[in-house]
Amino acid sequence: PEDKADAIDEIEQNGTRAMMVGDGINDAPALTNAHVGVAIGSGTDVAIESADVTLMRDDPADVLKALNVADATISKVHQNLFWALIYNATLLPIASLGLLNPALAGLAMAASSVSVMTNSLAFINYDPHRKYAFLPLRPLARLRR
Repeated sequence: PEDKADAIDEIEQNGTRAMMVGDGINDAPALTNAHVGVAIGSGTDVAIESADVTLMRDDPADVLKALNVADATISKVHQNLFWALIYNATLLPIASLGLLNPALAGLAMAASSVSVMTNSLAFINYDPHRKYAFLPLRPLARLRR
């Protein structure tokens, strides 16, 4: 067990981030030391408590799926922040200078919220088996499957 934790520490000494996947009591120290600890769902309670992420199945491919979901989620958050920032950086100053009717500014704010929500709903079509790519909203696509 100490060797695993020491190996994680050695990897992370130069600033590299390490991920540890484990399922047993002897993996707990390494799971705790790693930047991201991943426990297999059928593992011991100690390993599950020590990990940052717990996979529900014993399939090692789920580690890759979890990474894909994490990347896709971060990408979606960045997209939503971009659209919210565009609204705040353009329309709020225009409205505060009195160049935009307050009712239109309120409508634009609502439209900004709806665009962020719609962009988030496009995530429904995401498949964790693939790398994330921008997904347009296709609400009826799920009904056709």
